[in-house]
Amino acid sequence: MVALAIVLDIAFHASGETVVSGAELAERTAIVRRTLEPLLQSLSRARILDSTRGPQGGYRLGRPARLIKVSEVVDTGLATLEDSGTDLSGKLQRAVVFPLWDEFDAALRTLAESLTIEDLLKRAAKAGLKKAAADPLNYFI
Repeated sequence: MVALAIVLDIAFHASGETVVSGAELAERTAIVRRTLEPLLQSLSRARILDSTRGPQGGYRLGRPARLIKVSEVVDTGLATLEDSGTDLSGKLQRAVVFPLWDEFDAALRTLAESLTIEDLLKRAAKAGLKKAAADPLNYFI
């Protein structure tokens, strides 16, 4: 969720020539810089963000917004940070990120509610996995 908040903030506030500094990002999202930095680096390595160094440096999207999938951002964020308990309190987070996260939760819940263990076993079989042979009978005399 933090990675998504970062990318959304940058997409919203940066333009072709304008970049978003780490300080601006920290202020708007209420995320401490030490939490932001590893994510910004990972998002840059994944080419989701483009970074510019120096006193006027900052971040902008690494490619057009239409070519960046939310799943990429989430995957990058999950790979970078463990749940740090960060409290996002910016306007974009409350208006867009939190409701989107609720939609993700609802979609996952719906999927989980539509599947049974049997369905998963069928998927395993379809993938070529075989159940272990039944445990041998043990006789005690």
